[in-house]
Amino acid sequence: MFITSPVFHDRTNVPTLHTCNGENISPALEFRELPAKTKSLVLIVEDHNATPGPWIHWLVFNIPPTTTSVPAGHIPEGGTEGIANGGTHGYEGPCPKYFSGIHHYHFQLFALDTMLDLPPTADKTQVAASLQDHIIDSATLVGLCEGTKAGA
Repeated sequence: MFITSPVFHDRTNVPTLHTCNGENISPALEFRELPAKTKSLVLIVEDHNATPGPWIHWLVFNIPPTTTSVPAGHIPEGGTEGIANGGTHGYEGPCPKYFSGIHHYHFQLFALDTMLDLPPTADKTQVAASLQDHIIDSATLVGLCEGTKAGA
């Protein structure tokens, strides 16, 4: 199983267009070689270098396994957006402008053997608890974004 993007490769910089320094729209994504028994997908984008961390930048669950690509600036078709750390629905692009150093943004895709019985108000804690014992496979694409401390 793979998650890739046509606009950046694993462990390379996320283009500015997809960060808070640009238009802050989600990058195009592609999902390949999903397990045959997949009933739904979960997409979690988080910054593992954030404090407190990890910081959830995007949370989408119950994505149909027929979804193999997501255009830039769109929600995966058929998916339900949950609540990200900003307390909002939707994509929050990389934005380490108040933190120095390189941040690692993990675009994580989980193939599940079930649909999650959760409302759109679900957050990562609720999604993570519900997907336990249902993960068939997973894949991660890591995008980088360098920040500098404010005033630096």
